[in-house]
Amino acid sequence: MNHTRCGNVGIIGRPNVGKSTLLNTILGQKLSITCNKPQTTRHQILGIKTEGDVQAIYVDTPGMHRNQEKAINRYMNRAASSIIHDVDVIVFIIEPKWTPEEDWIVERLKTAECPVILVINKIDTIKIKSELLPLLDTASKRMNFAQIIPISAKQATQVASLEKTLVQYLPEQPFIYPEDQITDRSERFLTSEIIREKLMRSLGQELPYILTVEIDAFKEEGDAYDIAATIYVQRSTQKAIVIGAKGQKLKEIGTESRLEIQKAFDRRVHLQLWVKVRENWADDERMLRQLGYE
Repeated sequence: MNHTRCGNVGIIGRPNVGKSTLLNTILGQKLSITCNKPQTTRHQILGIKTEGDVQAIYVDTPGMHRNQEKAINRYMNRAASSIIHDVDVIVFIIEPKWTPEEDWIVERLKTAECPVILVINKIDTIKIKSELLPLLDTASKRMNFAQIIPISAKQATQVASLEKTLVQYLPEQPFIYPEDQITDRSERFLTSEIIREKLMRSLGQELPYILTVEIDAFKEEGDAYDIAATIYVQRSTQKAIVIGAKGQKLKEIGTESRLEIQKAFDRRVHLQLWVKVRENWADDERMLRQLGYE
């Protein structure tokens, strides 16, 4: 009798340690947006990988941080913390250094009833591997990790080894999702994330990353999608930055977004973008719910 394994893997860590890059590398395609800016991932993203008799359901979470000042920061911490008691194994990702943020996260991980695997990412940035030894010593004193695995998510170094390790922690049970499904997120959601990534990458340091995207219309017209989206910022000065001189910046972002959406869905896309000001949207719980931050 064939026994299938199926379970949930929580991916946790502070911002910018490579959680989304790891998920995309495991899936072999882009699902979570990536950018070297804080608050890139704001929602839980489910990535499903079915291979042979194993279905691993990866939950990519927003970066955990001690900043609780704005409602959106509290939301992201809740989104990350909520999975600690709902998964079969946790992958706790850090860079090749230990910071006070890691101590703060470990205190929450100690309440988990499942195994926690420490993954040290970005080992490609270390020239002398022995430099990892003090970090390994520090980490092992902070928590009794099930295993400690160094990887480079960007270069896929030891990622396959990590996947094999995770399998042993998944329970024997039938698959939860169809074998060809890779996420539980809708095309509308993935579209808004693609646009937000292009905004963050295109605007560089010009704009605080308090912006969001709402899909106003998503229609199928023959073999094409007709999409309209609104970019919300908090101040009129930010709106001017997003639009750019003579609308050039918004046009550039729209073109880059459209091309990636077409690639993701394998069909032609007509995309309209608008920019609106909603003051303090990131600190308004009701507005966050309206914008899809549940």
